[in-house]
Amino acid sequence: MLSGLMSKLTGGGGELPTIEHEDFARLVKEGSCAIVDVREPHEYAAGHVPGARNLPLSQFDPAKLPAGDCVIICQAGGRSAKALGQAIQAGRKNVRHYAPGTGGWRARGGAVQA
Repeated sequence: MLSGLMSKLTGGGGELPTIEHEDFARLVKEGSCAIVDVREPHEYAAGHVPGARNLPLSQFDPAKLPAGDCVIICQAGGRSAKALGQAIQAGRKNVRHYAPGTGGWRARGGAVQA
């Protein structure tokens, strides 16, 4: 399902698969994809993308990711990229990350819930 919405790896340079803002906003609105926030619990509690589930990077296990299509998010893209790398190494293919993070989401007018 996400294959049409996700950006493709480019140039074989080892870049991680991401999702563009407009596509991510659509998924959030539709609730059509699992969203995993890898920030620590206190950060998550302070405000997260609606519907996101918290799996902190400090305890991250790719096996605990929801089945099916999944987008990983953090504050600014670093932790979600690390978690995504772990998920890919574990064999997951239907996982991407929202590189701008929660900060980028908010800056673009995205709603958060506490």
